[in-house]
Order: sequence, then structure tokens, then C-alpha cells
Amino acid sequence: MLTPRHSALLLLILLSACASMEPLPGERADPSPRLTNLQRAAQYPWMDDGHCVVREASNKWPILAERCFHALDHDRIRFRDVTGQCAVASAPAAAAAMGVGLCLFASPAVITGAVIVIATVVVAIAIKEGLDAYERSASSERAKRKIQIRPSSEQEPVTNREPTPRGLGRDWLPPVSSDSTEPRPECRPVPVPHLGGDAAHNECADEFPPNRYPGMDVLVNGKRFDALQVGVRVLWEIKTDQFDTYSEFLQEQVGETQVEALLEERRIAQACGYGFVIGVSSAAHRQALLDLEPSLAPHIVVTGCKR
Repeated sequence: MLTPRHSALLLLILLSACASMEPLPGERADPSPRLTNLQRAAQYPWMDDGHCVVREASNKWPILAERCFHALDHDRIRFRDVTGQCAVASAPAAAAAMGVGLCLFASPAVITGAVIVIATVVVAIAIKEGLDAYERSASSERAKRKIQIRPSSEQEPVTNREPTPRGLGRDWLPPVSSDSTEPRPECRPVPVPHLGGDAAHNECADEFPPNRYPGMDVLVNGKRFDALQVGVRVLWEIKTDQFDTYSEFLQEQVGETQVEALLEERRIAQACGYGFVIGVSSAAHRQALLDLEPSLAPHIVVTGCKR
């Protein structure tokens, strides 16, 4: 009996075999599979800013897809088995282990209508950097070719040329920083409905950041945050207390309680690679929190939201 792991490997081998087929006579072989993979991956939303894709881009697409499938923003992607090639009936063991979605996504060829992206995609930061590096490298190669075809009398003296770093070719990319590790499963944001009972608070959480999941909080590593900001990896905690109306004693008590909770939320967000922002309704509330914990200064903004 095939184990889930063996089933996954079987499907991956089949897809890789398709990817390795020789080009037809007259077709040009792709001179840079890595560039092709980056361009294809740029069409999709990624939760890790594209670091997994950049790390795996030198592999064939099915291998990249299998290793980075977890990093896709699955909330913004829909899969449709338009050809029936990934139907459970045709490959029950592999489909059970990996799912129709991965089968479609890992297909060596792009199948029109099989992978549907919801809303506009901004190219992930790491992928854009990789594509930019290729463009710079290609421009450099073109410039070198122009120099090489000049008559010898027109070539610039060797002493005037800028030295080219050794070992940098067309496939060179900036190294991925050590902090760009693959996100842990518990760090993936899980939308959950806003807690009831405070419509004004929830409206502020949806509209001010603005919230990527309107009507929803986001659960990250067991902690509920009020919003995940659209387009960036920033978690928000919204405060709409009528802080200015509290007595001095109550302001102190509320402030101390909130600071303790906010420091823990900041720790959880940063440990999972997110930015963290606190939205408060008034400047007085912001100043009270900073008086208790100055390190929160870069994180607190005044929303002006009313209850």
C-alpha cells in the first residue's frame, strides 16, 4: 500500500517527467529555466514574500511547486480541474496525499483556467528582486557584446574598465538573507469572524488599515489580531476605547493592562515575520501607552476612529 509520502513522490516524478521532455524540432530551448520559473511565480500571491520561490527557482517547476505550495496565499487562489487530469478517480492515492490543487499548480505547462487568482497580485518582493537582478545581468551582457564587436582601435584601454566580480554569471542572484526562513505552519494567518458586540471597533479594524479580510480577525500562532493589512505582512491591533473620558486612575489601569498585552502581541507577530501596528483613537491614548512603554513608539498610530 502506498504511503502519502510515496504517493506524493509518484505524482512529482510524473510531472517532472513531463517537464523534462525534449523540445520539438525548430523550438528554442529555454536558456534560463530559473528566469522562466520566477516569471511564472510572479503571477501568484505568496505569504512569504516569494523567498521559497527564489530559493527553489533553479529546480524544474513541478519540484518548485511541490516545495513552495504551502507558501501560496490559498485564500486568494481557486483551482479548477478543467482537463480532468487531476481528478481523484484517475489518481486516487496521489490526489489524497497532495490534493487536486497541488496537482494543477505543479503542472509543467500552464493550463488556462486551472489556477484562478482572486484580485490583483503585487509581485512578491523577493521575486521582483530576482527578476530585477536578471534584467541587470542581461543589460550587462548586452553591453559586453557591444564592446566586443568594436574595432580594436576603438576599444577602451584595459586600465579604464571596471573589474567584473568573478563568479557572477547570468544565473547570479543576491543571496537570501538568513532571516528569510520558510514560515512555520502556525504562522500562517487564519481568518476568523470578528468577535461580536462592538460594531464601531470592527468597522475601524476593517476600514482603517484596511483589513485584507473584511469582517474577520486573523489568528496567528494562537493569537487573534484585529486585521491583516492589505498588500503587506502587517498585523493590526485596534483600540477604540473612550480613553480621554476615563479618570486618571482608570487610564493608568487600562494602560498597564493594554501594554502588557501589546508587548506579547508584538512578540508573536515579529516572531512570525510580520510587522505590528497599534491603532488608537486619540493622541492622549497614544501618549499614555508611550509613557508606560516607549519602545512602542514606532508601532502606534492615531486612527481617529470613534465608538
